Amino acid sequence: MCWIREKIETGRVVVMGLGKSGLAAARFLLRQGAEVMVSEGADRETIKPEILAWLTEKNIRSEFGGHSAELFVSADLIVVSPGVPLDLPVLQAARAKKIPMIGELAFAEDYLRTPVVAVTGTNGKTTVTTLLGELLRADGKNVFVGGNIGTPLADYLVTSQDADVVVLEVSSFQLDTAENFRPDVGVLLNITPDHLDRYDSFAAYGKSKFRIFASQGRGDKMIINHDDPEIRKHLDLSPSGAGQRFFFGCDPHDKNEATVQDGRITVRLAADRSEEDYDLPATLRSSPNDENSMAAILGARLMGCSERGINRGLADFSTLPHRLAFVADIAGVSYFDDSKATNIGAVDSALKAMTRPVILIAGGRDKGGDYRLLRRTVERHVKTMLLIGEARGKMSESFAGLIEVEKLESLAHAVHRAGEIAVAGDVVLLSPACASFDQFASYVERGRVFQEEVFKVREKADRQSMLQMA
Repeated sequence: MCWIREKIETGRVVVMGLGKSGLAAARFLLRQGAEVMVSEGADRETIKPEILAWLTEKNIRSEFGGHSAELFVSADLIVVSPGVPLDLPVLQAARAKKIPMIGELAFAEDYLRTPVVAVTGTNGKTTVTTLLGELLRADGKNVFVGGNIGTPLADYLVTSQDADVVVLEVSSFQLDTAENFRPDVGVLLNITPDHLDRYDSFAAYGKSKFRIFASQGRGDKMIINHDDPEIRKHLDLSPSGAGQRFFFGCDPHDKNEATVQDGRITVRLAADRSEEDYDLPATLRSSPNDENSMAAILGARLMGCSERGINRGLADFSTLPHRLAFVADIAGVSYFDDSKATNIGAVDSALKAMTRPVILIAGGRDKGGDYRLLRRTVERHVKTMLLIGEARGKMSESFAGLIEVEKLESLAHAVHRAGEIAVAGDVVLLSPACASFDQFASYVERGRVFQEEVFKVREKADRQSMLQMA
């Protein structure tokens, strides 16, 4: 029995954070017989009444509005939610007492009975995770999709676990506390600067991503983006005893098991390198979706999905909202919602997918990235940049003298300003390169507001057109 299981089933466990992941962990731990305690930084008044009632019903000792060292040093084990900074004073005090701390991925070693494919990367992991699930379902498999998106892994662990395959999106934050998490297939999509407000360096962030392979061994499989320079530079971070490597990339390199050209993906998995070809639907042909599709197809094939199932799943797949999603065409100007682009790499990819001049709406809460890394791409694709949010000053300095830059107070103002200056043939793109939390509850709310304001611009244009015709 793993030491984690022993501490769960015989000890006192503090769950830090009462979000979706924390609640799922608490439910799972209670099911295993742990004495559960909860510590939540938000005030009690902000917690949903049904959650407070559940905590009372289960007789769970809880604290709100902060974290007490007394509670943490009394624990045998601490389970941290993904968004919790690991350098908080109470966690440092627990480390000094040698009290271990884990995240929900660490439950998998002892309690997960289903084969698992796990997907990480700075960008594209939600798309790949979702597409993987759809490809496997199209082949008739019963699939659980969750982790960092949708349903936490802990919620699946308390079920009968009757899925044929578990597909998990895993973040770097989750991997930091994953202990001996060992996916049958691990997928690493890319590594670009992100979350540098949490990690000491870009190298430390990259090392965190490579933890997806850390506990793999013979029989396990690694899917790796061979085109990504940061991944190639750090391939030695994967242990020598880890799983077999499978590469994908747009470059037709001899090492690649999957390549793409003109919307057709070629896969070579057989020992004789014989080829399988998959035609992508229009929604997946442009970058970065064609790269995402290569990773998903490889993952599906390595998990036993048939070629027929993959082709059926590709044909039926719809791209996800707020990821380069087309919103409207107004007088020859196309509007795209890429609110999910919360880091530099995602914006770089979005801009490179554009073939027309771009009015870029960006900004929000800074995540520690170096916006100057975007200068070359911005110079090639952007005609005007409209900046909002807390990071607009820093971003403006990064692009000074390169293109026209305007700083605005709100997303609504930026959308309407874009409507004023755009001409037929332009693209208005929301691709923020920042978190949303300075002005919005989430990137989803930010994207929704963007779309609402675009529709207001269209209504205004329609009224003007009717007046001209009168």
